[in-house]
Amino acid sequence: MNCLSLICSDFRRYDATGNGKTHLLAILLLTQGFWASSIYRIAHVVRKARSRSLLWMGPDIFFMFIQKWVEIITSIELPADCEVGPGLYLGHFGPTIVNGRVRIGENCNLSQGVTIGVSQRGQRKGVPVIGNRVYIGPNAIVIGGIEIGNDVAIGAGAVVTHSIPDRAVVAGNPARVISYDGSFEMIRYWGMDDDPERLASLGKRTAGPNLVAEENT
Repeated sequence: MNCLSLICSDFRRYDATGNGKTHLLAILLLTQGFWASSIYRIAHVVRKARSRSLLWMGPDIFFMFIQKWVEIITSIELPADCEVGPGLYLGHFGPTIVNGRVRIGENCNLSQGVTIGVSQRGQRKGVPVIGNRVYIGPNAIVIGGIEIGNDVAIGAGAVVTHSIPDRAVVAGNPARVISYDGSFEMIRYWGMDDDPERLASLGKRTAGPNLVAEENT
């Protein structure tokens, strides 16, 4: 997808039902999360162009300052170097920090107070890889070289330092799996009822790993 298509995919997440209840101007003028994601999309394209040609150094430096300005007014840090799939939803104003090496999949929700960061040492040294259709609740922390599966829901205030399988719902500090109901009720986007990947995952949500066995490991 090109930059404009990605911005449009983010925009549609704010009126995911397509019923027009969320006014166009309300999204453009009053939604800080959309400002942050839009500037990130442009800055990301410019950063990749700079890696191929030094002619893009000037625009890259310009957007570094623009991103810093947006970060100050929105409290959302979304560096140009991170990789974010289409349909990012940042629904609320408030401190959100994403490490520049993080990868985030499609149609994900990041709530206020979320930190997705790096671990500098140990077996899980590195940064998280976030799957598709993942919901991350307010003040949750996801850290280290771990993988978060598709359709995962991370509860408010959870501290996640281990990989999480598809469709798991986790909560607590440290985070523990409490069900395999997934994020299906929390993530809405255009075309979701016909999305074959989502439908296949939805059909498997009652067939997750045995919780009792997991708790005993």
